Amino acid sequence: MKHLKNQTEDLRQIDLFLFMGQSNMGGRGVSSPRFPQKAPSCLPHAGYEFRAVTDPSRLYPLSEPFGQWENRPDGIYEPGRKTGSLVTAFVNAYYKKACVPVVAVSAARGGSLISQWLPGTPFFRDAALRLQDAVSFLGKSQIPIRHKFMVWCQGESDGKNKTPPEEYKRDFRTLLKAMTALGIEHCFLIRIGHYNPAAAEPGAPLQDYTPILTAQDQLAAEEPFITMVSTKFAEMLERGLMQDTYHYYQQAYNEVGDDAGSRTADFVKESDRRIFQ
Repeated sequence: MKHLKNQTEDLRQIDLFLFMGQSNMGGRGVSSPRFPQKAPSCLPHAGYEFRAVTDPSRLYPLSEPFGQWENRPDGIYEPGRKTGSLVTAFVNAYYKKACVPVVAVSAARGGSLISQWLPGTPFFRDAALRLQDAVSFLGKSQIPIRHKFMVWCQGESDGKNKTPPEEYKRDFRTLLKAMTALGIEHCFLIRIGHYNPAAAEPGAPLQDYTPILTAQDQLAAEEPFITMVSTKFAEMLERGLMQDTYHYYQQAYNEVGDDAGSRTADFVKESDRRIFQ
């Protein structure tokens, strides 16, 4: 394990984050002449990726496109789809405030409904396995885990599918209960944005995400283990930062990641302060 010790010499403790959801968590970021911003480089020692599927024997310095290699054919599988996510921006912002490195695990699958993440489904089984393998690896490597968290961004497919908001909330609570049973301490929620009708095919039916947006607001207000950490995706349509009907330019992912990472660090610092007072 000599290479690991050299690579992670500052890892006296880490916070483990499982990044879950659909394509806007997985990352579809691209640049354009109008929005040329690239994904940021990860700050030194701020973040590492644990590749549970392709190489669970080590940590990799965090980089974009995050999670591009993590495809399990009988689980979370979308090869070639991940082009740039919000994760590195999230980790940079989190590390600046929390001062604790992050080990990040990719567990996002585009086009997925909340019902496809319930216990017993292929996506849930894969996400659980990725989390358990990360915990096992870090334990064997004697890298202490301070916290285990999940970050969730998903719901566009449920908006398209007209999932009733009460059904969405019920299924989300079922998912969260199962994740907390696996050791997840808290869920940080990144709310979805809006559908872009201008980029839709002619004659395509309009899609209203308002019921899911409202359901996510209610979940964050009602559940003590859910904290809303960014609603900034909702402003991107008006600002022209949507590249197609569902996805964003990399600049938008960077802004949302920075917002969510900073707010997550604020929550964790305040929560730890109350515990240790």
